[in-house]
This record gives sequence, structure tokens and C-alpha cells, in this order.
Amino acid sequence: MTHKIIISGFGGQGVILLGQIIAHASMLENKEVIWMPSYGPEMRGGTAHCTVIVSDKKIASPVITEATAVVAMNRPSLAKFQERVAPGGNLFINTSLIKENSNRNDVQIHNVDCNELASAVGSDKTMNMVMLGAIIKVTNVVSQSSVEKVMENIFTGDKAKMLPLNKKAMGMWENNFV
Repeated sequence: MTHKIIISGFGGQGVILLGQIIAHASMLENKEVIWMPSYGPEMRGGTAHCTVIVSDKKIASPVITEATAVVAMNRPSLAKFQERVAPGGNLFINTSLIKENSNRNDVQIHNVDCNELASAVGSDKTMNMVMLGAIIKVTNVVSQSSVEKVMENIFTGDKAKMLPLNKKAMGMWENNFV
């Protein structure tokens, strides 16, 4: 199976890290993977995004014309990328920042209140991990155990104290995911 995921939000929301974690977890599972971040003026408050392609077979192109999943962490991201979800695909919406509904009725829409759930964990900085938990639960792109191994490699040194909060945030979808 091939997963083609676009992850987008404001610079500083952790969308690039979210994509990196999926890519590294895919490599742990011996899958083919391409991760492409978008850097530039987006990092200063605009819409930053990355794409991740994960497959059991060779990937022919790094370009995503039709995504199996789009993650919109803010309203500009929803406006920019919702039309790129293939019919029958998944659209993940951070309802903490996006109050309007998607105009798509041919995709599965997953509303995730990332900011509120991250606050409930004890750190607003974990909102990307709340969304990550929703993504892996719905798409099965990678296993939670692979993601946790990657997180253990990322959150070291001074960041090690954030590991338990990030793991907890990733599991917040269990009781609150719609």
C-alpha cells in the first residue's frame, strides 16, 4: 500500500517534525519513504508544509498530485490543500483553529481538537503529537511502537523531559478523537 500525505500548518506548529517522525518510523519498518519539507518564508508565520510518501514498493516520483491524506493544522492550510485529497481519502482538520467545515463530501473528515487536547496533556507544544496519534490510528501508515522508538531518539538531552508528554499527547485520540 502507498500512503501519500500532505501535512500543513503555520511555521512553528511542528508540521515538519510530524512528517519527519512518520518518515523515520517508516524506515524502521523497512518501507520505502520520501519526505520533502517546504522551507522558506513559510517558517516566519506563513503556511509551512511537508509531504511524506510511504510504500511497500519503490516510489516512482516524490511529487504528490493526489494525496491519500491531508493534514490541515490551520485555515490557510485547509484552503490550500483540501482539494488535493483523492476521493475516499482522509482529511484531518485541527478544529482548534479551523471553525468552518470542509467543502468535501467525498472524503473521510477527521476533526481533531489538537490545541485543547494538547493543553489537557499539560503542554500546548504537543499539539502536533495529538494529530500524529490520529493519523497513525486512522491510516495505519506506521505503528505506534515505531513512532515511539523514533521519539525516544529525538527527545534526548534537555528535550528528554518532553518525551512522556509527547507520548501521552499522541494517545489523546483514544478518548477524544472524532
